Amino acid sequence: MSSPQARSAFDLSKEPESLREKYGYTLTGQGALLARRLVEAGVRFVLISKPFGTFDTHSSNFQTLRGELPELDSAAGTLYEDLDQRGMLDSTIVLVTGEFGRSPKINTANAGRDHWPKVFSLAVGGGGFQRGLVYGESDATGDEVKDKPVTPETLAATLFDQVGVDYRKVIQTPIGRPIRVVNEAEPLRAVLT
Repeated sequence: MSSPQARSAFDLSKEPESLREKYGYTLTGQGALLARRLVEAGVRFVLISKPFGTFDTHSSNFQTLRGELPELDSAAGTLYEDLDQRGMLDSTIVLVTGEFGRSPKINTANAGRDHWPKVFSLAVGGGGFQRGLVYGESDATGDEVKDKPVTPETLAATLFDQVGVDYRKVIQTPIGRPIRVVNEAEPLRAVLT
């Protein structure tokens, strides 16, 4: 972060106005553009995040998402396209996810969707992942996993393996307690190129 290249990446005014507009003049849009610039400058891990609770739609689900989803769609779609046009997508993993799913039914008290760890979706592309692949399926109501479940551990093993981290490694804590990088999971090769 202290290199001249990384510091220069924060100057979004160096980008064409048309590209800034395509990403969207939003926190997420300009954050995605900044992420691309940071990756170009050699930063190896970048997180784009909205303020806590933005997508935690226990209430006003539809009203919230009407504003947030177009912003996310524009930013993520442009980021994938921009990285691809610059020849960077094959060496950059882009992961769009939350920490778990949302309930398939709207809670009537607050017109929201609550926590639902049984089923969730994410988008991952670039960095050796197959393009255009839809993997896994929920039942018709989004209540249960119907086909090809993927555990968080399997996702972690896949991501770590793709970036060269030994997902099988056991790390010793300062008091000598062993902690695995990923508990008993293997990378999901079916989603990789």
